[in-house]
Amino acid sequence: MTERQENGVKKAQVLIEAIPYIRKFRGTTVVIKYGGSAMVDNALKKAVITDIAMLKFIGLKPVIVHGGGKEISALLAKMGKESVFIDGLRYTDKETADVAEMVLSGTIGKNLVKDLEAVGIHACSINGKDGSTFISKKKEDKKGRDLGFVGEIEKVDITLIKTLMDADFIPVISPIGTDSDGNTYNINADYAASSVAGALNAQKLVFMTDVDGIMKDKDDPESLIKKLSESEAISLIESGVISGGMIPKTECCLDALKKGVKSVHVLDGRIPHSILLEIFTEEGIGTMLL
Repeated sequence: MTERQENGVKKAQVLIEAIPYIRKFRGTTVVIKYGGSAMVDNALKKAVITDIAMLKFIGLKPVIVHGGGKEISALLAKMGKESVFIDGLRYTDKETADVAEMVLSGTIGKNLVKDLEAVGIHACSINGKDGSTFISKKKEDKKGRDLGFVGEIEKVDITLIKTLMDADFIPVISPIGTDSDGNTYNINADYAASSVAGALNAQKLVFMTDVDGIMKDKDDPESLIKKLSESEAISLIESGVISGGMIPKTECCLDALKKGVKSVHVLDGRIPHSILLEIFTEEGIGTMLL
């Protein structure tokens, strides 16, 4: 065979390796929490959009929940307003809540829809206020500190999400919620994704991050933990192996599993096509919790 033919055979082998996974997951719901560098680097963004399009074209049902913390901070800075964080959560006064909704729903969500439409995928951007999808309440800080309009989800009404999915649209959801008094709340996107995945009884929840996955040693790439059970993850948190910002993300993973999600994946979104590599190859590239 020529070199060109050999390359063609290798590509075919990759496709063949994916067949068992396509057969297994076809028709199932996959919730993708989209954030980190993969949202701001154009090449990575294109790879993510292509991956999501592939999922849709081969028969899976993707749902996107996106963040946008960097973009919110950038706009606040332009307005001369400092971003204040309390244990990783953005203090959100009324003005910041309005900015968050404008950036997440008005800019990021619409741009994601445009990018998906460009590759032949129907998509629709909504936030948790639309259709009362995220019934929320003010988040109580464990130390009694006021977080402003930071919310937590009490209930996910999936009516609008399911309506879009049944009409062959990919829902693109920004983490903005509302309460019975009409207050707007900024919700942590990881927790929103976990809640959506649980409400949809999703097969998979995928977190796109800026790390390889869950590590035994964050400074050692070789210490990536490929697979974790709930009990193992809890033990690693208690022992301090999982620490810092990875604790709340792991807690979101565990929350999703408790709500009925079959498996949760923590991936490095800086690796092109990480979604496809994790779901459709034997090795995978991140950490899977199940």
